[in-house]
Amino acid sequence: MGRFLGYLGKRVLSYAAMVFIATSLTFFLASSFMDPRSNYESRTPRPPQESIERALDEANINDKTPIIERYGNWLHDVIFEGDFGLSPSGDSVNRAISSRIGASVKLLAISTVLSVVVGVSLGVYTAQHQYQWQDRFFSGMASLFMVIPTVVLAILVVFAAIWINDATGMRLFYVTGLSSYTGSDPIMAFIDFLQHVFLPSVVLTIVSAVGYHLGQRTYLLDEMNADYVRTARAKGLTRKKAIRKHALRSSLIPTAVSVAFSIASVFTGAVMTEKVFAIHGMGEYFINCIGTNDINGAVAVAAFSGVCTLIGALLADLFAAALDPRIKMN
Repeated sequence: MGRFLGYLGKRVLSYAAMVFIATSLTFFLASSFMDPRSNYESRTPRPPQESIERALDEANINDKTPIIERYGNWLHDVIFEGDFGLSPSGDSVNRAISSRIGASVKLLAISTVLSVVVGVSLGVYTAQHQYQWQDRFFSGMASLFMVIPTVVLAILVVFAAIWINDATGMRLFYVTGLSSYTGSDPIMAFIDFLQHVFLPSVVLTIVSAVGYHLGQRTYLLDEMNADYVRTARAKGLTRKKAIRKHALRSSLIPTAVSVAFSIASVFTGAVMTEKVFAIHGMGEYFINCIGTNDINGAVAVAAFSGVCTLIGALLADLFAAALDPRIKMN
């Protein structure tokens, strides 16, 4: 147990240092390229200069203040107060992202789990049936979904849901938001949530599962032809047992790594899906930050993405160590 905790502590510190460096770099880049001053100067009528300077100072985004001083103020507030500051409009970044993180977690946790299970299972299945009709069919479907833009896929899913609702005469699926039930019955609230989350989860599951499917298929095919698998079969193991006991374990390691490092991009990259289904998540917020020159908001998103990557990478390390005995926890 002590060895495991030591390994875990080293990895956490290592990844935390990388998250700190990446977030700090984002602060300097955002401060250099974003121009929140233009938000005020483009207003009609234009606010007094003193009012503009005061608002920029309050949000710690005044370009007339040395960037090192602004960074020191931002770092102090984040570390000691957990406060990511204010947007150019004076709104709290913490308050803005709190509800959006919840929406993204609800939506993407489900789709991430489903996409991994579905994608990896299909990858293993098609690899074992290489060049057979099952492999050709599912690989062809994967290639088709790869070239369909996410927004087009989302719209098709919406049209299909509307048709099903009309055909059944019941509102089985909702196409906007994550909830509409206002009562106190937890069962009804859960059913309402499932009715809302089903469609966007289908879209995100398909989009992510395609990559996991094709990747896992490739990894497993490479391992199936490795010398150690051939040796295992020569010693009497059947093809299925050799794949399950040897090839599959090794092929899951790169898949786990790809899943881990895609978590952050999934959270912040589901912009089109959030737009189509009117879900106010982190992806939408990130785009809004860029459009409104919200330096503090963009840095907060970067920090959140870094933490997601840290958690995913840590899980990938532990998963790889569990699958491969050659990886030592030291």
